[in-house]
Amino acid sequence: MIENKNNKLPKRKEIEQQYKWKLEDIYASNDEWEKDFVKVKELIPQMAQYKDKLADSSTTLLQALKLSDELSSLTERVFVYARMRRDEDNTNATYQALADRAKSLSIEVSGALSFITPEIISIPEQKLQEFLNKEPELEVYNHYINEILRQKKHVLSSNEEALLAATGEIAGAARDIFTMLNNADIKFPNIKNEKDEEVELTKGNFIHYMESGDRRVRQDAFKALYSSYIKQKNTLAASLNANVKKNIFYSRARKYPSALEASLDPDNVPKSVYDNLINTIHNHLHLMHRYVALRKKVLQLEELHMYDLYTPLVKEMNKHIYYKEALEIVEKALQPLGDDYIKALKMGFNEGWIDVYENEGKTGGAYSWGAYTTHPYVLLNYQGTMKDVFTLAHEMGHALHSYYTNKHQPYIYSQYKIFVAEVASTVNESLLMHHLLKNTKDQNEKAYLINHYLDEFRGTVFRQVMFAEFEKIIHEKAENGEALTPQLLSDIYHYLNVQYFGDQMFVDSEIDMEWSRIPHFYNSFYVYKYATGFAAATSLSRQILEEGQPAVDRYIGFLSSGDSDYPIEILRKAGVDLSTPQPIVDALKVFEEMLDQIEKLLL
Repeated sequence: MIENKNNKLPKRKEIEQQYKWKLEDIYASNDEWEKDFVKVKELIPQMAQYKDKLADSSTTLLQALKLSDELSSLTERVFVYARMRRDEDNTNATYQALADRAKSLSIEVSGALSFITPEIISIPEQKLQEFLNKEPELEVYNHYINEILRQKKHVLSSNEEALLAATGEIAGAARDIFTMLNNADIKFPNIKNEKDEEVELTKGNFIHYMESGDRRVRQDAFKALYSSYIKQKNTLAASLNANVKKNIFYSRARKYPSALEASLDPDNVPKSVYDNLINTIHNHLHLMHRYVALRKKVLQLEELHMYDLYTPLVKEMNKHIYYKEALEIVEKALQPLGDDYIKALKMGFNEGWIDVYENEGKTGGAYSWGAYTTHPYVLLNYQGTMKDVFTLAHEMGHALHSYYTNKHQPYIYSQYKIFVAEVASTVNESLLMHHLLKNTKDQNEKAYLINHYLDEFRGTVFRQVMFAEFEKIIHEKAENGEALTPQLLSDIYHYLNVQYFGDQMFVDSEIDMEWSRIPHFYNSFYVYKYATGFAAATSLSRQILEEGQPAVDRYIGFLSSGDSDYPIEILRKAGVDLSTPQPIVDALKVFEEMLDQIEKLLL
């Protein structure tokens, strides 16, 4: 099959088999899926026999944990298959039903397993240690049990925990209100496109218009979008304020010094990592200001506005990259990762891991997913652009991370933390960028690639750290009793934009309301992980290119670690110490080198 070049999407059945993932590797048929669904239903009541019994003996504890793993792993397999079948074509009623049933089953299983952590916490530590010493098979659960005990001081009495659990739906109200307002109720004015045709502005096409080469279109889209948010500023401020107060309530209930520290604790990340990140970026904002000045000069603007940030400095290469070509490019780019990695990569390319092309009803975007007991899968919507090649490398990074983790870790440690999740994908992108820059003689292509990198860096590091700093400031103000009014939120946001972008940027008043449309602010203190992940990946990819095999061995060890240790420790073993500012500094050096190169090419 050659990529679809007309406007009509093919139906699922029209896509050639070689370009579809093989979900038959999970279940050969829906009947096989049904058998495991029934099996999970039968296993759920068996968990009840261990309730209030985990302290009885080391054997009882081991049996309960083994059954929990079996139940969780099987449920994961059932859930993943149903959801990925639905993602092939969301209009397929059969798989809509399977996905709904799998979701309900997953909730039921979570409820059946919910007694385990509180019960382990209630066992005296000396007794737990005796269990571990007596039962060799419990050794595998050592880190899991220690992690539960580490957070013991923040676990409340059973009655208090029950009360906190009962507030769950209320706690999600702020996010739910924001989601409904942001996705369902808010409407944007029409604007005129490059052909002077009236078009509806949506959140989905906003970035498309912000990337437009026509400055009038960019400005109209920018002002139209933010005019709608400004009209809702009081409601949006109230919902964000409620979310911040929820975080403070839970952090105080669990006896944390602050909402930030409560958020970092599940990953065992010290507050100094968060503070180091912000301080290091502050010390290097001159690089961001240089990038802004470059943008202003290349676009030949007297004033650079916020709506000029997304339009490319270099026109996208319009050559079509066929999927087979993309596979070859990515394979060559990742050769520094060694024979074993390439062997696994080619398995992914050739053995039905990837769903390649768009079809009617298929879920948009791209992701990597899978179940512990099967190989990973990758969903693409491949169009043949250079961005799609980077997406392929990115998602295969996730897939190979899961492949190595599942190969080397027991189920209990197979779900690696978000803190490290973006590292493997970004290492692949870094190696791809290095390969492409090294092998191109076309100066325009080189400039395009460097522009792509700088924009990725700006969005993933500078922008996310600015978001992280905004979250820190508003939580601290609320913790000190200040009211988060729309004006205060906008003033803080305006100040940060001026600080981060520098005096070559005209900070439009509309951008002061950007805080009101960022969904990540309802998953508080999350965005900093994008920046640390990017920095770690930049450092690791450089080590791999410069050191060779020793760095590769450490990196494969990282991919194989899953959740068997704390994220900071796993990265430290790989050669990146995020407890110091050094990886951030190293990443910023790469940004500076790229900036030097593009200035020579474009100025």
